[in-house]
Amino acid sequence: MNKKGEIEMPKMKTHKSAAKRYKVTASGKIQRRHAGIGHLLQHKSGSRKRKIFGDIAIADSQVKLVSYELPYKKYSR
Repeated sequence: MNKKGEIEMPKMKTHKSAAKRYKVTASGKIQRRHAGIGHLLQHKSGSRKRKIFGDIAIADSQVKLVSYELPYKKYSR
């Protein structure tokens, strides 16, 4: 209970692996890393590696799913 005697709902938990994988921008967009940059880089061209080193916004179809895992994304910047 809070000071007024009202019962509060329990806090929602952040999915910690999602919090480490995704970054929320100031405008509220969710960004992720490109795949394929972890290892085996010697045979990939320089231009290909430069393209996949940056972050990219997640697909529109995934926004709702990721938002469930990050309930407090407004405060995670």
